[in-house]
Amino acid sequence: MYNARVKNYQKEALKTRIAGADRYEIIQMLMAGALERLVYAKVAIEKRQFEAKAEHISRASAILEALRGCLDFNVGGEVTENLYALYSYMLDKLVDATIENNTAYVDEVSTLLKEIKSAWDAIPFDVRAQTLNGNESSASVG
Repeated sequence: MYNARVKNYQKEALKTRIAGADRYEIIQMLMAGALERLVYAKVAIEKRQFEAKAEHISRASAILEALRGCLDFNVGGEVTENLYALYSYMLDKLVDATIENNTAYVDEVSTLLKEIKSAWDAIPFDVRAQTLNGNESSASVG
């Protein structure tokens, strides 16, 4: 009973965060969610809990697909193309992790995603505000 209440509270808190978030914050939340799922997937592989592994890798993959899908090739140019290729590579590595039950692939994807997230997190707030207000051309999303 207690666990259900905590999960319900967490879902409501997430809904509230999303409702008040701009697109930069949503991308940050997606990346954080994917990283969390990758940690769970790694633990599941180590414990040989293959059903849990499949669920967590599937969710992390869905987030990576969403991030890849919201890239804007009209605005981002070469950066967008590189991100698309990197997200595709990470998705391929998660397939390998699923097939081979190999945590090294999960670690590799986590490392790559952390690098992308740290760059995303480093975008100055004033640049974000200008982009969101349309004062400058928007950056490649994701």
